[in-house]
Amino acid sequence: MENLDEIKSEITGQVAAAADLDALEQARIGALGKKGRVTEMMKGLGAMSADERKEAGQALNSLKGDINAAIDARKDTLEGAHIDAQLEAERIDVTLPARRISAGAIHPISQTIEEVVSIFGEMGFTVAEGPDIEEDWYNFTALNIPPDHPARQEHDTFYVNAIKDGQRMVLRTHTSPVQIRTMQTQKPPIRIIVPGRTYRCDHDATHSPMFHQVEGLMIDEATHMGHLKGCLIDFCRAFFGAAELPVRFRPSYFPFTEPSAEVDIGCSFEDGTLKIGGGDDWLEILGSGMVNPNVLENCGIDSTKYQGFAFGMGIERIAMLKYGIPDLRTFYDSDLRWLRHYGFASLDVPSMVGRAAR
Repeated sequence: MENLDEIKSEITGQVAAAADLDALEQARIGALGKKGRVTEMMKGLGAMSADERKEAGQALNSLKGDINAAIDARKDTLEGAHIDAQLEAERIDVTLPARRISAGAIHPISQTIEEVVSIFGEMGFTVAEGPDIEEDWYNFTALNIPPDHPARQEHDTFYVNAIKDGQRMVLRTHTSPVQIRTMQTQKPPIRIIVPGRTYRCDHDATHSPMFHQVEGLMIDEATHMGHLKGCLIDFCRAFFGAAELPVRFRPSYFPFTEPSAEVDIGCSFEDGTLKIGGGDDWLEILGSGMVNPNVLENCGIDSTKYQGFAFGMGIERIAMLKYGIPDLRTFYDSDLRWLRHYGFASLDVPSMVGRAAR
């Protein structure tokens, strides 16, 4: 048998010289693998006498133990060095400033809807909703809009291919169809507001093919024009936060109300800048009127017993006036810079709703 001390010295030298875990594994296989140097020596024990085999076996087992111990020690060293190198390579400089986290912002349309709902909610109005794709009956006929009215023309209204009861379906041009649906399914008294998306063939700085409206409806046995005026005056002053905001009602015409009125608020233009409040000018912001008896009858409500008022306004329009937004098209540009400028950090409706109206 070879000199085991020399073999031990040679193998442990190879183990100590292993530069990485792969080299160490090769040294282990060369010594203790199936065809390793020490393993081949173990195979020769069968040719020895019993006494020689006993002595040589003990010596070889001791050699294997010493080699395994050297391999384990070297493995611990190499693994520690690998972890140290990895930590050094992946080191983070904690003295650097943290990356800026952009906070989200609430869109002015969402904010304005919340404010409007809050104000009318304090007056006892509840929110009603309906479909964006409507039947001709709900969007036009039930609202006393005649067949030759310009609103029914292709140049003013979006139609879809679906047909019901011989009429093409339409992208609703106002949220008034929800008023009709409510009056057909709910008995008076009725007090609702209807915020939602509406669609018309129009696109410029103050018009968009898709925009938002909020309409209101109140039906009972005693409501009159004075109630309509009080309700809308209170709303305008609360929304714009001006206790003495001038509000006037101008006679107008809508097929679904009679009498009808446009609502104007006082304003002034100073150096080309619009200022809401006192002044010599007026600005129209919404339409209103007493519900036409024909509309009530179309919904199965006795117009000799019940009456009420309705109104409607554009969400984008009143948002532009309140927050100084000059172009309606920017509401839909998906420009984060614009949203960071005009957006809101939180829906703090109670603090923004003008308390002067109370």
